[in-house]
Amino acid sequence: MIRSILAAGAALTLAACNGAGTETGSSLDIPQVEPGDISQQTMIDVTRTLSSDEFEGRMPGTAGEEKTVALLTEKFAAAGLEPGNNGSWVQKVPLVEITGKDFAPLTISGDGETKSYDFGPHWVGVTYREEVQTKLDDSELVFVGYGIVAPERGWNDYEGIDMTGKTAVILVNDPDFGTESLEGPFGGKAMTYYGRWTYKYEEAARQGAAGAIIVHDTAPASYGWNVVESSWSGPQAYAQRGENAPPLTTMNGWVQNNVAREILSMAGKDLDELTGMAKTKGFKPVPLGVNASTSFRNDIRTFESQNVIGVLKGKTRPEEYVIHTAHWDHLGRCTAAEDGDDICNGAVDNATGTAALVALAEAHAKAGAPDRSLVFLAVTAEESGLLGAYYYASNPVFPLSQTVGGINMDAFLVGGPSKDVTVVGPGKSQLDEFLNQALKADGRFPTPNPNPEAGYYYRSDHFAFAKQGVPMLYVDGGEDLVEGGREAGAALGAEYRENRYHGPKDEFDENWDWSGVMQDLQLFYRIGRMLAMSESWPNWNEGDEFRATRDASCEAGEGC
Repeated sequence: MIRSILAAGAALTLAACNGAGTETGSSLDIPQVEPGDISQQTMIDVTRTLSSDEFEGRMPGTAGEEKTVALLTEKFAAAGLEPGNNGSWVQKVPLVEITGKDFAPLTISGDGETKSYDFGPHWVGVTYREEVQTKLDDSELVFVGYGIVAPERGWNDYEGIDMTGKTAVILVNDPDFGTESLEGPFGGKAMTYYGRWTYKYEEAARQGAAGAIIVHDTAPASYGWNVVESSWSGPQAYAQRGENAPPLTTMNGWVQNNVAREILSMAGKDLDELTGMAKTKGFKPVPLGVNASTSFRNDIRTFESQNVIGVLKGKTRPEEYVIHTAHWDHLGRCTAAEDGDDICNGAVDNATGTAALVALAEAHAKAGAPDRSLVFLAVTAEESGLLGAYYYASNPVFPLSQTVGGINMDAFLVGGPSKDVTVVGPGKSQLDEFLNQALKADGRFPTPNPNPEAGYYYRSDHFAFAKQGVPMLYVDGGEDLVEGGREAGAALGAEYRENRYHGPKDEFDENWDWSGVMQDLQLFYRIGRMLAMSESWPNWNEGDEFRATRDASCEAGEGC
C-alpha cells in the first residue's frame, strides 16, 4: 500500500476537531459509558433462524435472501430503529451471477507431453466476463512470482514481459511471507493488500493476461483446498460493470500445490526454487514454455441484492454517524459433506455477526439516543468479494465525510469468556484509543492478531470503508480463554477452520456457550456508545495507507 504523509493544513484542521482531553490523558474526547442491556436470547434466536436450512445458506439473489431481508427489517423495526435509506430499509445492490458448468479438464501441454487435471480436486476456475462460453486455448504460462506491481516499493513482478494472451502463474500471499518479524518491504509477516487474491487477479488483468492461476498453499493462504473448492464452485456473484470498467482476464483460477509442482516440472522448473527467486527484489517473470487450455459454459443472471440499513437518530448531532457493519450473506448450496448435506448454513460466518447488529440496536435503543446517529448496516455479497460493502462505500446513504468511524463484526466463534480480544490491524487508527478504554472498563486486554500473515484486515467488509478513508475497527474474539488459556483458544479456532469454515458443518448448536460472545458484544456496545457520545473525529495514524484519503474527504465535506 502507498503510505502518505499528512498535509500540514489538514493536520491543523483535524487537530482542532479532536476535542478536549479526558482523564485518560488521550488527546481524544473518550467519554465513560455504562454497560448495555444486551439480550443473549436475541443473539440465540436470530443466529438460529438465519442459519436454519429454511434460509438455504443465505445466498444473494435466492429465496434465502428474501427471508433474510424480511427478518432483519422486522427485527430492526422492533428494536426501535428507523429505515436508513430515505424511508426504506434497503439499499439495492446491482449484481450479476455467473454459474460455471460443463468444465473441461485443465490441460497443460509442451514439448510433446500433455497432462490433464480435473475441475474440483485439482483446479478451480471462474470468469468475471458476462459470456456464455469461456475458453482458454493454448495460453502460454508465465511464472510471475507474487504478481505484484508496487512502484512505491520499487517492485514489479511483470517487468519486461508482454502478457497479452498469456496466463500468469502466481504465488499466494506476498514476498515477506515466512519472516518472523513485522519488518520488510511488504510489512514482514503481516500480509499487505498485495498478498490478496483479489489484487492478484486485478493486476493480471491490468497486464493484459488472458488468465491468472494462483498456486494454493495452505499456510500462506491461511485456509485449505476445501475452502477454495467450496468457495469457487457453484454460483459466483459480482458487481455489475459500468462504462469504462477496468479490464478483465478470460479466466481466474487456483491450482492445488502438487498440481503446480507437476506443471513446473514439465517446464523443467522447481516450485521451491522459483518461490525463493520471487522473494527477492529485481525478480523477473519466467516464461515456462508450456501452454494451458480449458473451457466451460456459464449461466448468467442479473439481479438486485440488498443491503439492509437501520438508524438510531442522534439527539444533538444527528448528521454525524457511527456505523456498525456485518454481512448477512453466505455461500448457499456448496460442496456436499460426506453425509450429503450441501447447505452452507453459515451459523458462525456470519449469522452471529448479523444477529449482533440486532442485539446492539436493541441495547442502544433501550439506553436512549446518543448524541450522534448510530447506523446498523447488514451488507450483502461479502463472500463474493465485499460487494455490498463496496457498493455502499461508493454510494453512501450517509456521507462518508460525516461518518465518524465504525465497527465490523464478522464471525463470532462461540466459546467461553476470554481475558483478551484479538485486534486485527492494530496501530492503524486512533480508534485503538477507544478500544483500549473500553477494554479497560471490561478488565480485558488487546492481543495483536496472531496471524498477521493471513491479511485478515483486507478480508472483511470494513476494508471497503477503510479504502474510502473511514476509520474502522475489526476485533475478533480473544485467544486467551478464561478456561484453558491460549491453548484452548487456539484449539477452538483450529477446529472451526479445519472442520466448519465455508462448509456445510458451520451449523447452529443448541449447546453453545454464549458467554464469550456476550462479553465481546458488551465491548462493541461501549465502543459504539463512546464514539456516539464523543466530540472527537478519530483519524488514521500518520503514515497509514488510508490517512491521505480520509484527510481529503474531511477537507471536502462538512464533517471531520
